[in-house]
Amino acid sequence: MHAPNAMPQPATMIIQSVAAAALAAAAFLAAAQTAPEMAAQPAGGPVKGASYVVDPTHTFVMYEMGHYGTTTNRGRFSTKDGTIKIDGTGKSGKIDITMDISSINTGVDLLNRHVLSKDFFNVAEFPVARFVADKIDFSGDKVTEVDGSLTLMGQTKPVKLKASRFGCYLSPLIKRQVCGGDFETTVERSNWGINWGIPFGFEDRVRLLVQVEAVNITGGPS
Repeated sequence: MHAPNAMPQPATMIIQSVAAAALAAAAFLAAAQTAPEMAAQPAGGPVKGASYVVDPTHTFVMYEMGHYGTTTNRGRFSTKDGTIKIDGTGKSGKIDITMDISSINTGVDLLNRHVLSKDFFNVAEFPVARFVADKIDFSGDKVTEVDGSLTLMGQTKPVKLKASRFGCYLSPLIKRQVCGGDFETTVERSNWGINWGIPFGFEDRVRLLVQVEAVNITGGPS
């Protein structure tokens, strides 16, 4: 047993974070059908030293890949879980988000099956991807850029995400501060060993569009 003022052990902290994430997601889902007709209130920027859990109902990764010099193929992944920790200065932090590759949705069943196969993501062997960062850049109280690495198909490569928008608000649904934004980058899929179609018209360069919202689980402005 812990002493009354003892710091939680790592395992306990992980369990608490997972539980908080699940509760936040459940609250959003439950409220989606009966969202109050009221504006969210501004809530400053990310709180110094605070921990945030990613809301999977508002966090997705979209990709865009051109083919044959004409239209753009698009798909979307869901996230499984994630945590964001802002450091004590409020000017950097750490991010750890896991994506569910098996959740991909291109809008076309046949294409879904193809991109899940060994030709592309080989989901049978690599069902998840992971983005980890230990550097978050701020301008004032807004995140502008995140330097991290993406592990996909067993390969880990550096990825830099740039914010196109960012903000925090007090959620009228769960009465907690929520921070998030839209981020993007362009990568070459061959860096992760995804080479199918490159020689005959499916582009190597892929644009990634990331939307993220995370719930403050350690208090903050209201």
